[in-house]
Amino acid sequence: MRKTRATYLAAVAILFAGIGTLPAEARIEKNVIKIGILNDMSGPYADLGGPGSVVAAQMAVDDMGGAVNGVKVEIISADHQNKANIGSELARRWFDQDGVDVIADVPVSSVALAVQEVGRQAKRITLMQGSTSDLSGKACSPYSTAWQDDTYAYSKATSQAVVAAGGKSWYFIAADYAFGQALARDASKFIEGAGGTVVGMVRHPINAGDMSSYLLQAQSSGAQVVGLLNGGADLINSIKQADEFHISAGGQKVVGFLIYLTDIHALGLKATQGLLLSEGFYWDQNDAARAWSKRYFDKTQRMPTKEQASVYASIVHYLKAVKAADTVDADAVAAEMRREPVDYFGHSGSIRIDGRVTYPLTLYQVKAPSESKAPWDYYKPVRDIEAEDAFRPMSEGGCPLVK
Repeated sequence: MRKTRATYLAAVAILFAGIGTLPAEARIEKNVIKIGILNDMSGPYADLGGPGSVVAAQMAVDDMGGAVNGVKVEIISADHQNKANIGSELARRWFDQDGVDVIADVPVSSVALAVQEVGRQAKRITLMQGSTSDLSGKACSPYSTAWQDDTYAYSKATSQAVVAAGGKSWYFIAADYAFGQALARDASKFIEGAGGTVVGMVRHPINAGDMSSYLLQAQSSGAQVVGLLNGGADLINSIKQADEFHISAGGQKVVGFLIYLTDIHALGLKATQGLLLSEGFYWDQNDAARAWSKRYFDKTQRMPTKEQASVYASIVHYLKAVKAADTVDADAVAAEMRREPVDYFGHSGSIRIDGRVTYPLTLYQVKAPSESKAPWDYYKPVRDIEAEDAFRPMSEGGCPLVK
C-alpha cells in the first residue's frame, strides 16, 4: 500500500520529536551561514556540475537576498577529484575547522556515500547529487537528502521502455565504483522484470579513456542491447567508440542511462539521435524551467544540467528551512526540510523520511538533427512518470530510519 503524504508527516513528527517546538527566542547562532560546494571541478564530470554548480548555488543565495534572517550566506567550493578519501577529508575539515554548515552537490556516488557518512557523524546537513539509490537506502541519514534522480528511477524508465521495444538481451559496460554497481543491480531488476535478460557484464575504472576492449566484448556477446552504465567522459568515449566500431550499424542498440544534456551537446545529435533517457529536469520542460535556465545561460553561456539545477533547488529549499526554523541546527533544519513541500522547477515535490526527494520524471528521446530548432533543443518527451511510479518505495530501500 502506498504511503500518503499524511503518513510521511506523521513519521517526520516521530523521527524529529520535539524539534518542531523551538523556543520563540531561537535565533541563527552565527554571523555567516557557510555552504560548501564539493564536486569534480576538473575531471571527467566537471561539465555536469563543476564550476557550473557553483554558479547555480550562488544564484540560489542571490534569490534568497544573500542572507537569511539578517545572516549573510557564503558559498565556498572545492574539488574532490572523484576520490572518496579526498572528499571525506575535505568534508571533515569544512565541518570541524572551517565552520561549514551544509555541503551540497557531491555527484560521484562513492564520494557522496563517504561525505554523507561524515555528515551523519558530524550532525551536519548534506544535499547530495550522487546517483546511487543507496543514498536513500541502506546508507540513509537523518541529516541528508538525495536530490538528483537516482539509479532506481532512471534505470526503471529506460529499461522497461527498451525491453518493451524488443531489446530483450543485454550486455553491460559498467563503471567499477558505487554508481556502476548500484545501476547494474537496479537495471538488472527492471530488465528481468520486463521479460529481458542480462547475458554479461564487464567493468572499467573511472576515467578509463580507451573503451575499445570493453566494447569489443559487448559486440562479441551477441546481445541485442549494449547498456552503458557509466557517465561523464567515460560515457562520451563509449558512445563515440561504439560508433567507430559500427555497433549500432551491426544491429545492436546502444543505451546510456546516466546521460546529461552536456553529453548530448558534446557528441552531437547525429551520434545520439534516438537515445532514450529519463530526467526530472530539462531546461525546456515548462515555463519555470525555461525562465531559470535562461538566467543561468546568461551567466554561463550554457544550459544547465539536471545536476546543476538540482544544486540550485536543494540550496533554496535548505535556506527556506533555515529561515523558518531560525537556526542552522541540523536536527531542526532537517525536520523543517522534510515538513515543507519542494518547489522543483514547476513540479511539486516532497522529501521522505529516508531523505529521497521525489518529483515527477519524464522519459525523453534525443531528437534527430532535422527536429532540433535551435542550440540545446535536444529532447522530445515520450511520456510522463509520476513520482510514486519513478522512485523506489521506502519499504524496499532498507533505510533504517523507515519503521
